[in-house]
Amino acid sequence: MSSFSIQLLKGINEISEKSWDMQLPPCKNPFLSWRFLHACEESGSSSPNTGWTPKHLILRDNNKNHIGSLPLYLKSHSQGEYVFDHGWAQALERVGENYYPKLQCSIPFTPVSGPRLLTKGEKNKAFLSTEIIKLCEKWGLSGIHFTFLQDEDLNILKKLGFSHREDRQFHFLNRGYNNFDNFLNSLSSRKRKNIKKERQIANEGVTIKRLSGDDIKEEHWDYFWKCYIDTSFRKWGRPYLTRYFFEIMQDTMRDDIILIMAFEGDQAVGAALNYIGSDTIYGRNWGSLTYKPCLHFELCYYQAIEAAIEHKLKKVEAGAQGEHKLARGYEPVTTHSAHYLSHPGLKHAVNKYLTRERNAVESEIHYLSKHTPFKKG
Repeated sequence: MSSFSIQLLKGINEISEKSWDMQLPPCKNPFLSWRFLHACEESGSSSPNTGWTPKHLILRDNNKNHIGSLPLYLKSHSQGEYVFDHGWAQALERVGENYYPKLQCSIPFTPVSGPRLLTKGEKNKAFLSTEIIKLCEKWGLSGIHFTFLQDEDLNILKKLGFSHREDRQFHFLNRGYNNFDNFLNSLSSRKRKNIKKERQIANEGVTIKRLSGDDIKEEHWDYFWKCYIDTSFRKWGRPYLTRYFFEIMQDTMRDDIILIMAFEGDQAVGAALNYIGSDTIYGRNWGSLTYKPCLHFELCYYQAIEAAIEHKLKKVEAGAQGEHKLARGYEPVTTHSAHYLSHPGLKHAVNKYLTRERNAVESEIHYLSKHTPFKKG
């Protein structure tokens, strides 16, 4: 274990794109890429000014070779995480302790599951995990939070005493459909008719375009930015991403994006932003400055399903929350996070709560799985 060493970065630009991306798994997740993390930081979206101070960890062997990474932030609040711990913060502050700052291992503003201990082998992953605990203790912080984990990383963290939390999302799973009609035929008659009706309403007088790469122009981003700001203020109270972030996306990641836009004549009436992975479409942001019935369902759910089927991708991840996705062909799946809490009393109370919460989440998923829109049997 002593042959390893840790380097702490103040920003992703302190390591090369090639060196960072070489640690990523073969299955492409665009949000783990150097380009995405750099866009968040370069644009001022994730920065000390917004409460996301980069503290990325680099694992090196005894020859100083880069053999692992961990995307890490020092957080002064709990916004933009999608795993809510505000109650834990309030409980600790009521006994005179500080909950913030805390360490957050996640992708900023992105509720997408993926690897977080970006290195090969359980030994390397365990060393990275142990080092982050040492940092937490050295800096006198309240805890460490790994969100949207995959099983391999979760199991290693649980062995080190991290508390396990579950939640659920809704994903479309492509079961080898040839086209959208083939998908519809797998649904019950009533659900199939409802989706056809919603699509007819949404598409009445509307032209929908899926834009990617150089087909995305500045005026498309200008319109999408207005939609993003409008949706952010109505739903969350503040936008996370700056306009400059989307400029960087166009410069560096335009081929990893599908921007779905709806037009009435030449006038844009709605837009939804998606990212493309090796086998997944990730729905992230949407908005419309003009209300049109069912347009949200069309742009965010049905168009993403069509695109996944056409490109033979395995699934669509449509973001956090949203039981309304169930009736539209999206199925419940479990998401996982792991939490290391320094205060013994808070850890004990949280563990009791998480046991009950996991049971509730698992019961809910079991119930929802029985009420999917698919034909029984």
